Amino acid sequence: MFKKIFSLVLVLCISVLIFSGCTQNNSSSSEDSLDKVKKSGTLLVGMHDDYPPMEFRDEKDNTVGFEVDLANEIGKKLGVKVKLVSNAWDGIFLALNAKKFDVIMSTVSITDERKNTMLFSDPIVYGGNAVYVKEGNNELKSEKDFPGKIIGCEAGSTGQNVLSKISGIKDIKKYNSTPDAFLDLKSGRISAVVTDPMVGDYYSQKEKGVYKKLKTTLTKEPIGAAFRKKDKSLRDGFQKAFNELKKDGTLAKLSKKWFGYDIYSS
Repeated sequence: MFKKIFSLVLVLCISVLIFSGCTQNNSSSSEDSLDKVKKSGTLLVGMHDDYPPMEFRDEKDNTVGFEVDLANEIGKKLGVKVKLVSNAWDGIFLALNAKKFDVIMSTVSITDERKNTMLFSDPIVYGGNAVYVKEGNNELKSEKDFPGKIIGCEAGSTGQNVLSKISGIKDIKKYNSTPDAFLDLKSGRISAVVTDPMVGDYYSQKEKGVYKKLKTTLTKEPIGAAFRKKDKSLRDGFQKAFNELKKDGTLAKLSKKWFGYDIYSS
């Protein structure tokens, strides 16, 4: 009888220890992502810093732009410093999942396909795929005129996906740097560049009389901050900070600074 009681107590003790260990492991594996960032004191922001006016390097090699300023304001709201981590666009999503940074703020279009593997904030701005040609080019009026032409876009962008569905294009030239695409457009090496309207408009304003935007727009896309699928608390903290910045007028100021008007007025 004593042996049976002893065996039962032993089994119960072992069960408690196993359960306790599992609970601790589950707790540590589901660590709150927002708390983790706050404890570290730094929000790591990944971006491909070659996409003016959203994020780019100025003459002094400083990373500047609309999303750079926005990231810093978000950091203030969260009570942490912001560290920008430069990453090539074509590997930026893999780098996020490899925990190279906590969030991507790099003009990321929110698509159904990307939602399968990432969490997104609400739209920060609305971009899409506008078409820019060289001033004086009256041959191209819409995507119907693309057959037989060389069209440029950023490698790995939604613009590349859109262009791949248009038949007859002579070549889709993919660039790692959007400024290089506009330089090739300027020199006549390509017939058009497909890119976000705020980016193309930036170049049109920077070099007046060199580029023009066609009336056609291939797509209109929401752009947001991207997070790892499990980092819901960090996404929610980001969204709360963003909403506060919109309410207190900070976003309006940043918009006027980089775009010349308040995109949030409506």
